[in-house]
Order: sequence, then C-alpha cells, then structure tokens
Amino acid sequence: MRVWKPALAEAGVIPEREAGERRFVSSREHGMHALRHFYASVLLDAGENVKALAEYLGHSDPGFTLRTYTHLMPNSQARARKAVDRVFRRGDDTADGPQTAQDGEKAS
Repeated sequence: MRVWKPALAEAGVIPEREAGERRFVSSREHGMHALRHFYASVLLDAGENVKALAEYLGHSDPGFTLRTYTHLMPNSQARARKAVDRVFRRGDDTADGPQTAQDGEKAS
C-alpha cells in the first residue's frame, strides 16, 4: 500500500493524506475498491455496455454489475448531448454530419 495509496491520491481517486498524518485513510472505499469503481465509472461514461464491463471486472452476472454501478450510468439526455457534440467536434471531415444535410438543401 506504500505505492498504491499515494498513486490513487495523485490520480484524485482517494483523498490526499492530511498534513501531519502518517498514513492515508484506511477503509474499503479508499483502496483498490476505489480504483475499480473509478475504472467502472470511466468505462460507463464512455458508453461501454454493462455486459462487457461485467467481464472486465470479473463478475459472472452482468445483473450484479448493473445493480452495483447503475448510479454511474449516464442518463439518456447526457448520451444524446455527447452524441451531438461528437458530430460537431468533427468539423467538415465527415460526409454524414449536419453540413451534408445543408449542402443537399442548397443543391435542390
């Protein structure tokens, strides 16, 4: 833990050690469990499906994974915003974005 806890604190996964304290907080939510939870939240936010996440975490039942991490899943509004943002961030380098529809209207 001499290596993991400082690394987790540096990554912002667990709180930094308070000044004058000799050790990091010792609890389940501030150890490897926190790192697994962080990993799951990053993948769910990126749109990974629950079945794949269950496999990555070593869960035999995707239902368990869903029940455990459902609070981290982005809602449909957040997914919709991200999808639209991705289209506009690409710029004109794609033939299937909003510009294509506008170009089609001009040609009519």
